[in-house]
Amino acid sequence: MAETRQRPFEGMELRALDNGTGGAHLRFTGYASVTNTPYEMEDFLGAYIERIMPGAFTRSIAEGADVPFKINHSGMTLARTKSGTMRLAEDSRGLHVEADLDPRNPDVLSLQSAMDRRDIDEMSFAFRVNAQTWSPDWSQREITEVDLHKGDVSAVNYGANPATTGAVLRSRDIALLHARGAISAEQAEALMRMFRQGEAAHSEVDPEAQSPGVDLSRFAQRLRALNF
Repeated sequence: MAETRQRPFEGMELRALDNGTGGAHLRFTGYASVTNTPYEMEDFLGAYIERIMPGAFTRSIAEGADVPFKINHSGMTLARTKSGTMRLAEDSRGLHVEADLDPRNPDVLSLQSAMDRRDIDEMSFAFRVNAQTWSPDWSQREITEVDLHKGDVSAVNYGANPATTGAVLRSRDIALLHARGAISAEQAEALMRMFRQGEAAHSEVDPEAQSPGVDLSRFAQRLRALNF
C-alpha cells in the first residue's frame, strides 16, 4: 500500500538559473525526508513513533526509480527523474531533491508565488515500504527500505495526516485493503471474524446504527500480530 509522509521545508530554495542557451529555468532544491529523525504517527490501530533509517532510499534511487515532482501529489508533472529534469539523492541528512522547473508553466509560476508568500511550506513524498521493523509492543516503527518508483515528491499546502484519530473499521475497508494487496486473504478472513464480533458488540450499544463500525483500539495488538 502506498504511504505518504510530509515535513516542513528544509534546505529549500527556488531560484532562477541561466540554462546556458539564453533561457532560464527555476531550480527547486530541498529535502523530502530527513532520516534518523523520529516523528509521531497515528493510524487506526493507535499512535506510534516512526523513523526512516539512513540508507532507506539508496537502493530505489540506484535502480532508477521513476519519480515525478508534483504539487499536492496531483496534477501535471513539473519535473521527473526519468526525463533528467529532477535528481534524487540520499545524503547524510536525508532524501535530497533537485528539480529544474519551467517558468513558462503556469503551475510553476503558481508554485513560485505560493512559496514566496509561504503559503506552501512543506514537502511530502509517496512511497511503498520494502522493509521495516517494529518494536515488540508495536509502539515504534523503523522503515529501513522504501520503493520510490512511481511514487512522487511534492510541494504541499500542508501535511495532511494520513491517519485518522478515532477511526473505525468497516467490512468494506477490509475488502479494500485486500484488493490493494495490503493484506492476504487469510488476514482478511481473520479481520472479518474480529469485525463481526465487534459489530455485534457495537449493535448492542447502538442498535439504530445504519453502518456500524468497530473501534479498533481494542484490537490493536491482535491486528498488528497479523503482520498487517
